Amino acid sequence: MAEGIKLEQKHGKSRVRVARVWRNVNGGSSDVIVEWKVGISLLSDCLPAYASGDNSAIVATDTMKNTVYVKAKECSEVVAVEDFAIVLGKHFTSFYPQVSGAIIKIIEKPWERVVVDGRPHEHGFKLGSEKRTTKVTVKKCGSLEVESGLEEFALLKTTKSGFERFVRDKYTILPDTRERMLATEISAFWRYDLKSVAEISEKSISFSEIHSEVKNLLASTFFGPANGGVYSPSVQNTLFLMGKAVLNRFSRVASIHLRMPNIHFLPVNLRGRDNQIIVQFADDVYTPTDEPHGTIEATLTRASSKL
Repeated sequence: MAEGIKLEQKHGKSRVRVARVWRNVNGGSSDVIVEWKVGISLLSDCLPAYASGDNSAIVATDTMKNTVYVKAKECSEVVAVEDFAIVLGKHFTSFYPQVSGAIIKIIEKPWERVVVDGRPHEHGFKLGSEKRTTKVTVKKCGSLEVESGLEEFALLKTTKSGFERFVRDKYTILPDTRERMLATEISAFWRYDLKSVAEISEKSISFSEIHSEVKNLLASTFFGPANGGVYSPSVQNTLFLMGKAVLNRFSRVASIHLRMPNIHFLPVNLRGRDNQIIVQFADDVYTPTDEPHGTIEATLTRASSKL
């Protein structure tokens, strides 16, 4: 409180880009690279900076940027993006007495190892599609929140999708169908049941392994078996089944939020001026469009979770 005014504030550094290469991993000859875009927000006691221009308690945002590079250098072994975020959060809350909490957000660029002549290349990589994300909140008291995620995870199936028996009124022109394309670009964010930093050291969690398995499980639930697939009566139902599958598989995941825009492929029918048919749609030629699109999202949480 200053001059009768209540102030809630945080400050930090955004879009800190860092790449880290580990050479000859596990005694072999293969390199590993990650590229991260780091965002830092500090919750700190620096009210005088706002009220009277006294900057003596402010951690400079340039210092935060430099800390990212120092901590990346100190990671002598390959670390998951979640682990690196926890390292940063622990540093800021323990190194600076005035900092009560740190919120670390990181987006990992999807560099993937290339395969040449059927073999993984030792130091060759290509840019993938979906991005890996994390948001970690560390408090000085030792409390911890970890959210992992993926964005721009594009999936499509050419059949086994429909949408019917929805609300109809005078504005409705969409016909019922049991045969349509289903395409989406998934954003998924799941929160772990972690409560404190101490749990990380007590119980080893392979964030990278869980991330890979969640991604595969979302895809396999979306598509169904390789032979025959699975029918989707709506994006809503498919979303629910995907989220439920993740909660059923991973006991450490307390909740998951899924956002699945319905990216449309519109049937093409063309007629000439004299009404002759130029293109007759037969589940074959479409106009892809991502604007406008339907937006479906939901959060699934375990009934026993307090999150």
